[in-house]
Amino acid sequence: MLKVFADRGGTFTDIVAVTNNQAIIDGLSKHPERFLIVPLHNQQWIIVYKLLSENPEQYQDAAIQGIRDIIGIANNEPIPTEAIEVLKMGTTVATNALLERKGDRVVLLITKGFKDALRIGYQNRPNIFARHIILPTMLYEQVIEIDERYDAKGNELIPIKIEQVKNDLEAVYHTGIRSCAIVFMHSDRYPNHEQQIAQLAQEIGFTQISISHQVSPLMKLVSRGDTTVVDAYLTPILRRYVNQVASQLPGVKLMFMKSDGGLVAAEQFQGKDSILSGPAGGIVGAVQTSKRAGFELVITFDMGGTSTDVAHFKGEYERQLDSEIAGARMRVPVLAINTIAAGGGSVLFFDGSSYRVGPKSAGSNPGPACYRRGGPLAVTDANVMLGKIHPQYFPSVFGIDGNSPLDKDTVIQQFTQLAQDIQAATLNHSTPEEVAAGFIAIAVENMANAIKKISLQRGYDVTQYVLCCFGGAGGQVACLIADTLGMKTIFLHPYAGVLSAYGMGLADVRAIREGGVEQPLSQALIPKLQQLMEYLEAQAISEIDEALSRVEVIRKINLKYEGTNSTMAINFANNVVLMRQDFETEHQSRYGFIQLEKNLIVESASVEVIQKMDTPEEALITRTRFLDEAPVCVEIVRMFSHNKWHDTPIYRREDLQPEDSINGPAIVVEKIGTIVIEPNWNARLTERNHLILKRKDG
Repeated sequence: MLKVFADRGGTFTDIVAVTNNQAIIDGLSKHPERFLIVPLHNQQWIIVYKLLSENPEQYQDAAIQGIRDIIGIANNEPIPTEAIEVLKMGTTVATNALLERKGDRVVLLITKGFKDALRIGYQNRPNIFARHIILPTMLYEQVIEIDERYDAKGNELIPIKIEQVKNDLEAVYHTGIRSCAIVFMHSDRYPNHEQQIAQLAQEIGFTQISISHQVSPLMKLVSRGDTTVVDAYLTPILRRYVNQVASQLPGVKLMFMKSDGGLVAAEQFQGKDSILSGPAGGIVGAVQTSKRAGFELVITFDMGGTSTDVAHFKGEYERQLDSEIAGARMRVPVLAINTIAAGGGSVLFFDGSSYRVGPKSAGSNPGPACYRRGGPLAVTDANVMLGKIHPQYFPSVFGIDGNSPLDKDTVIQQFTQLAQDIQAATLNHSTPEEVAAGFIAIAVENMANAIKKISLQRGYDVTQYVLCCFGGAGGQVACLIADTLGMKTIFLHPYAGVLSAYGMGLADVRAIREGGVEQPLSQALIPKLQQLMEYLEAQAISEIDEALSRVEVIRKINLKYEGTNSTMAINFANNVVLMRQDFETEHQSRYGFIQLEKNLIVESASVEVIQKMDTPEEALITRTRFLDEAPVCVEIVRMFSHNKWHDTPIYRREDLQPEDSINGPAIVVEKIGTIVIEPNWNARLTERNHLILKRKDG
């Protein structure tokens, strides 16, 4: 038995596998430098593996290659699919297609008179002083205006002229377009015309037909239309990728992570649900491991090479309905993730008067200066300069041959030169290490501001939360971030470097369905809402085709004050007074006021059906040393922190045992990351191999 959880990222594909097959473990044990193997108590093992997402000379698909490497079979041998129970994965395939504008060719069919409605959009000016407005490129290639119309009450004003539409559609079909998006006025309530056109498009031979009343059954033509176009643009790309993976694994259960944090069967995975597929796995991984460690209030902090993702958790996943990603507006539930361009590869530069960090990234090629490819100074270099990253404890995969350690000498040389340039420009006498610490302080402030946006600015007291750090670079700045925000506890999971992949294995199957309402909240509306909820629940359950043994149903309504646009998701109850109280409590917390004289409008209703999945166990470790026997450090190094150099012990994560306590300053190195324990912090290891950091004065 082999269960595989994979996160196909932009640079690396992370794989976490669970197996009870001794032969697989025996084979992998010969390569301890490539595979991390963790024994579980029930004759099972967890395998952690990383490989490059793109390596066309070696393999076609990273996830499939990872499975081959774990089982130990050559590229030309068929995969023994009977040994694989399930593959759960998140993918950036659709995200990258959207960023690079490499989706399928799409024709938009829209009500006559609204040809340019999606281009005009809401006429927002995000940068109000910009004189040169650059509009995002439209995802559709052609537009067909359909002479049809329902009014807002459902009366058919203009019936469809089928022959005319058929001629127009056939003309577009002959240009090679196979994907269409159908968006009509008021079709969220009166979908008859959309259904007629969809039937016609299918008869003509269109292979992808996205219909707005199915994709986003909510009011507002523009956002419903945008979501439908995104779906038509990306679903064919996903379909090809899913088929490519499925063809290599016939008979294997294949599941994908959606942007809302739930798993879905591969054949139901759609473009509109795929944009945050990878980061969503990270949020699920962070939240579920934090809950296992006993934490209920969590700020997730995922710092990679290019960007940092942060999210807020207080008992349930936070989702937002309206989002804009890579210039494409969408109105589907996605996890509320705040992303900023700050990571280990963010470029450092001095503009003549101030320090700047990012948003440009050095990427993986050339990478930061220490990668031996002539790259610019980056955040990672600043940590090398400060003695927080040491080449001898970092993988030696750099240079022309890919076997050299990090280049510390060039980092010292470039920071020394930069300190001289700064001194010449500002007469400020800073040492090279003070310059490096200044850049880190700015990067930390940027990341802390991203956390403030999702917590403090929305009325949450961040000092009561645990900071769950993961991603390749998270552990290097964890204490500094927590200090800036006044947070007192940090949680680092042993799989922090691959937590997005691990999250795929900890996720449940989720199906969310929504329906527009747009009526005042009153006791008379409750029966209608109950009827709508039952209909939505039946729809959601139809997506989950398994035996519904462990199912949970969450019913919510989106409420807003009459005449406003800001909605709040409130748990549905039969009691109007109770729902109004919940709304006012949330509104007071978020905005600092309530308006008792205003009516409440129910914008929409949503039902989430959750099917609980079997998830991997956490490995327990035992203490073999005496309680009063401290862990042995491997080396004492010098680390610059709080404006001075400190003699700092380095510990290996695998040498630590439960109840070990380490006072900062100290550094813990592991196979997939580096953890810096700053002065005034203490680290303790638990029996689950969780590293919990606490402020000494907290």
